[in-house]
Amino acid sequence: MDVVKFEPGTGHSAEIEAELGDLLVSYLEQLGVEYVFGIPGGAIEPLYNALARSERRGGPRAIVARHETGAAFMADGYARNSGKLGVCCATTGPGATNLITGVASAYENNVPMLVITAQTALSTFGRGAFQESSCTGINTVGLFEYCTRYNTLISHVAQFENKLASAIMTAFQSPAGPVHLSVPLDVMRSQWGAKTTSYDLRNLLDKPSLVDDVAVDTLYDDLSKSNKPVFLIGDEASEAVGSILSLAVDLDAKLLVTPHGKGLVSPYHPLFRGVIGFAGHKSARDLLSDPSVDLVVAIGTSLGEWASDGWDTASLLTKRLIHVESAEANFTRTPMAKLHVRGHLPSIFDKLVKRYESDPKVNIKAVVGGSVEPVVQSDGKPQHHFLLDDMDGYLSDATPIKPQRLMKELSTIFPPNTHYLADTGASFAWATHYLHPYDRRMAGKRNARGGVFRAALDFASMGWAIGSAIGTALVQKGNPVVCITGDGSILMNGQEITVAIQEQLPVVFVILNDSGYGMVKHGQRMTGAEEIGVDLPKTNFASFAKAMGAEGHVVHSPEDLLALDIKKICSRKGPTVLDVRIDVDEIPPIGVRTEVLSSEK
Repeated sequence: MDVVKFEPGTGHSAEIEAELGDLLVSYLEQLGVEYVFGIPGGAIEPLYNALARSERRGGPRAIVARHETGAAFMADGYARNSGKLGVCCATTGPGATNLITGVASAYENNVPMLVITAQTALSTFGRGAFQESSCTGINTVGLFEYCTRYNTLISHVAQFENKLASAIMTAFQSPAGPVHLSVPLDVMRSQWGAKTTSYDLRNLLDKPSLVDDVAVDTLYDDLSKSNKPVFLIGDEASEAVGSILSLAVDLDAKLLVTPHGKGLVSPYHPLFRGVIGFAGHKSARDLLSDPSVDLVVAIGTSLGEWASDGWDTASLLTKRLIHVESAEANFTRTPMAKLHVRGHLPSIFDKLVKRYESDPKVNIKAVVGGSVEPVVQSDGKPQHHFLLDDMDGYLSDATPIKPQRLMKELSTIFPPNTHYLADTGASFAWATHYLHPYDRRMAGKRNARGGVFRAALDFASMGWAIGSAIGTALVQKGNPVVCITGDGSILMNGQEITVAIQEQLPVVFVILNDSGYGMVKHGQRMTGAEEIGVDLPKTNFASFAKAMGAEGHVVHSPEDLLALDIKKICSRKGPTVLDVRIDVDEIPPIGVRTEVLSSEK
């Protein structure tokens, strides 16, 4: 048997035989996973014992969250930024049920995640054990059925390796998503009889680059014949975005992004015309409404409500649409499309670029190779080519600070390598429309996880960005991470800031403080609903931060914001909270959402 050795002075015997928890950690180490996010408890103790042994030898270690939902959000952020498996765990009963919101968010956003929950010992099933969550108690396996891609109870040690391999392979299949293993206490602490792991999961996850060649040939012909194509880029196109941008430059195709795809394309790219859908730009809507646009190529997007401008059947979901996807499930949203192209997105667009640039019959409309520069204004600053709803608010010097102006300045005071995460609510609406950090990367090969802006909209969990920013910072070491959130989300999940303190992560939490649930309040007013349940107590979040051991600043005006020592804030070992007292009367750009709500009356 494998023998796990303990360091002297730990209170344990010099060595013990390895347990099933050690086997699980060995597989995580095989995949390069560095962290397991969760909260310990009696029934999950064998896994934490294994993680303690692992940490002492430099292997995967535990990151302790303050609430299990936060642990899932952290695993989400880690997976999105590392390209690896996000892993979270919880003890039985309420520990498991607390995970569900974070797991559901990962499910809706196709984030590969391994979820480990505990059960009481098998012999106690049906006997009313403390926090029993078997099929005869609060059935957690049943609860996870609808928010995971794979979901099972490990009832025997002999099942473990096969089910673990099946789960992890499923997590990375298309569509990717969370998978759940429920492991009883006695099973997890069982001895691991093999000396090595049975499978090489890295090879199993090395998927071939499958492409529908017939559909790609048709796409090539359609693009070659198109007079005015438009590319609509979603977040699932991240791996292929370099080739997509090169092809767009060759074709002189205008570029749009979905709200989730924001951050994959520089807002100062000469071909970029803005965000479509929720909190999007008029220039983007006008482009899709242009009758001379003869082809719209949607890439890596499910085209749900917020990405399709409220299911716009007049200018987006039409017969001129071509949908290019690796996740076949997304095609169910576009039965009207002219063409569906299935396959590995980088392979598809690498092939298109190579064929287009080598075809002697094709007149390349722009610069071969994707070399393109932003337009520079007279003041030396780059120019964007889309329209903002409120330029007066964007440039306003008023106190309290306008949210529009806040987003403008965040783009300038933080360095270009900053990663921004926007939380659900008005925070996301303001950031989507008005936050446009400079990104020099216009085309060419790029990091698959190179997006500088992240959100989680489909399930839209408040507080997602708080936890996800911590997972992001664990990966993006050396790059500033800014979490844009609201006072409602902080009051719901702000305790996770103490994890950033404990891990010494320089995350900057920018809180839009309007003493209320801003998106709900303005939505009620815009739809004629009763204004109820939207007020929050006036809270000094800078003092809140300092009480926890973080740095905190109150920002009332643009002058306050510009006076901050951002270089110092980004280099300190630990988080900073900016309590920004915004103008409560400014209406966020949420018209698409309110129109949908009004139409459903």
